[in-house]
Amino acid sequence: MIDSFWRALAYCLHPKVVLLSLLPLILMAVIVTGLGALYWDLAVSSVRNWMELSPVLGWGSTWLERMGLLNLKAVLAPLIIIVAVTPVVMIMSLLAVSLMMTPTLVTMVGSRRFPELALKRGGSIWQGLVWTLMSVILAMGALILTLPLWWVPPLAMVLPALIWGWLTYRVMTYDVLADHASKQERLELMRRYRFPLLGMGVLTGAMGAAPSLVWASGALFAAAFVILIPIAVWIYTLVFVFSALWYVHFLLAALSDMRSEPASFQTDTDTPLRDTIEVESKVLRT
Repeated sequence: MIDSFWRALAYCLHPKVVLLSLLPLILMAVIVTGLGALYWDLAVSSVRNWMELSPVLGWGSTWLERMGLLNLKAVLAPLIIIVAVTPVVMIMSLLAVSLMMTPTLVTMVGSRRFPELALKRGGSIWQGLVWTLMSVILAMGALILTLPLWWVPPLAMVLPALIWGWLTYRVMTYDVLADHASKQERLELMRRYRFPLLGMGVLTGAMGAAPSLVWASGALFAAAFVILIPIAVWIYTLVFVFSALWYVHFLLAALSDMRSEPASFQTDTDTPLRDTIEVESKVLRT
């Protein structure tokens, strides 16, 4: 993990990687900035109206006024919008990097470090899309179900990082191994390195919390919000580019090591491991 971490950092400075990172950045910046310019004021006013009509939030606003915290009351609506929008922006950034950059990064690292690694193509584009879609749906469901627990301070930090870590681990692992590994090899690597891969996802998910500070700054400094949105999106993009490179270096090295083992998974089919062992046992008995 440490070796792959430093290699990923070094590759982030490669001119080709820097240029490639501009593609999802431009796409995300245009989408987020456009939606913000069109609907930000409407969203803020709608949330403020909802806060005034809500008995609990209305009581909270009255309490803030009595305590002399009118400035804090003014930023509550923008902060609520930021909390709601941040997961969507993170998922969009992850998908943009996954679709627009990860295949190129896999090819670049594979040709440089592992030119002898055979391509078994255990995944297809459509299977990858279905896998990613199902992973996103499960992650969003987990976010919605755990929202009440976010009021507990420790869980508010732990739960989002775990959910983002799981989603990043699922999406990146499939994308990295789609061409190089067979289905059987991919599942075995996910089984062997489940906790390291999840840990890598949690770390990068925690790194993804940094742009939230920029979003919060935008709520506090509304005049600079249009400038701060692209900066936040750029940080999201860099985090997921680094994440993709980290997974590429780690998984291709793990695949190469596994194939060099005496009893490694060197099968060109998607036959389950149990069936393969049964066939080998019959051959030995014969």
